[in-house]
Amino acid sequence: MAQQNFTLIKPDDWHLHLRDGDALRTTVPHTARCFERAVIMPNLKPPVVKVSDALVYRERILQSVPEGATFSPLMTLYLTDNLPEDELRLLADEPHVVAVKYYPAGATTNSDSGVTSIEKVMPALEIMATLGIPLLMHGEVTDHEVDIFDREKHFIDQILCPLRANLPELKIVLEHITTRQAVEFVSGENEQVGATITVHHLLFNRNDMLASGVKPHFYCLPILKRDIHQSALIDAATSGNPSFFLGTDSAPHALGDKESDCGCAGIYTAPAAIELYAEVFEQVGALDKLENFASQFGPRFYGLDTNTETIQLTRSEWRMPAHFEFGNSTVVPVRAGERLSWRLRGGTT
Repeated sequence: MAQQNFTLIKPDDWHLHLRDGDALRTTVPHTARCFERAVIMPNLKPPVVKVSDALVYRERILQSVPEGATFSPLMTLYLTDNLPEDELRLLADEPHVVAVKYYPAGATTNSDSGVTSIEKVMPALEIMATLGIPLLMHGEVTDHEVDIFDREKHFIDQILCPLRANLPELKIVLEHITTRQAVEFVSGENEQVGATITVHHLLFNRNDMLASGVKPHFYCLPILKRDIHQSALIDAATSGNPSFFLGTDSAPHALGDKESDCGCAGIYTAPAAIELYAEVFEQVGALDKLENFASQFGPRFYGLDTNTETIQLTRSEWRMPAHFEFGNSTVVPVRAGERLSWRLRGGTT
């Protein structure tokens, strides 16, 4: 008989986009309903490049946390070619700012201010290694001659492998991995290297985006890959290897920005993230592995305590709304209008 309920230590989301302004009234409650902490990405307009700006942004997020919820945003700084050393030293002493995010310039949404070459940021990375500040890497090259489906592999070969050889003491998270090559790379590294895995890269592959017509709400960066890569990600997430942990990369965009002639990259998974992870783990008979992946391995990598509260999921079918308010517009979530099989007990979705 199929399992009807299960309890797990309250999880954390180690890679999240909340956006800003009025959008926070939607995005923050969707995450705070089941996650205790989340690492908040800094690619706003303008990007978050100072500790003081990160803390002000954090206060704006906290203002949208529902009454009675306990949610702690963990902030990040945006790595530019000239991020000041003083900001890194401030970060090292600020418990609410935990890492620096590496965007290759032009790789994804609001990444125009990102790193133009690894050489230009090596002085900052050397300081980070000394101070124990994690580097969170969007692992893609942006060379136009590289096929979009091969960007992650080339990044590992051209950027990440040399960086690990030159600066082995630097703590690195390879974010939202999408390929078998990334799984193999992380599996072969030591405890200084971790990786987040999104639920949409576990659930979907490029056929879901491209077969029977282009579906803009499946467009994300890094882009969905072949099913062989999807299978490798599922194997990694359910393996019990502590180097792999939960990071949704939930990335909302207004409806008009998704359904346009140049649609934005991002999939909004926060309204059902933990339920959908449970669906994936159940499909491969690994529900017993979900707590480690969602609740234990991330805190271990970041040197933080595991949460003490628990949540419970129950087998109860419900339908994902077709859309949610998103400032003055709407946002379409993953699996919009479809039925899901797990529900967060006490949840309001």
